[in-house]
Amino acid sequence: MIVIFIDNVENFIEFLEKKRLMDEIFYEFKEVKSHSDLSSEIEIEIILHFLSKIEEFLVLYETKFSIIKSSDSNSDEKVIQELQKIFETRGISLVKGKIREIFLSYSS
Repeated sequence: MIVIFIDNVENFIEFLEKKRLMDEIFYEFKEVKSHSDLSSEIEIEIILHFLSKIEEFLVLYETKFSIIKSSDSNSDEKVIQELQKIFETRGISLVKGKIREIFLSYSS
């Protein structure tokens, strides 16, 4: 599997429209740890992934963006709801989860 990380979300969407294998985009939240910050604000990364195929190779396209939220806010879920509305018009659904490939080897 090849992993392509795309820095720009707009470019990610362009690849999504041209190259995706499925009508699902997977997303995950990742809290960015800040050891020196004592404020109630938390930085959250929202990571998006989808699968594609180039010849015989599976390709994982990935992008991420960050939002700042207060510790008692659910603004990350609101962002996902807004993204879902945008993608639904294209027939794409957002699914909370990750795409990972596991390699197993066997030797005798």
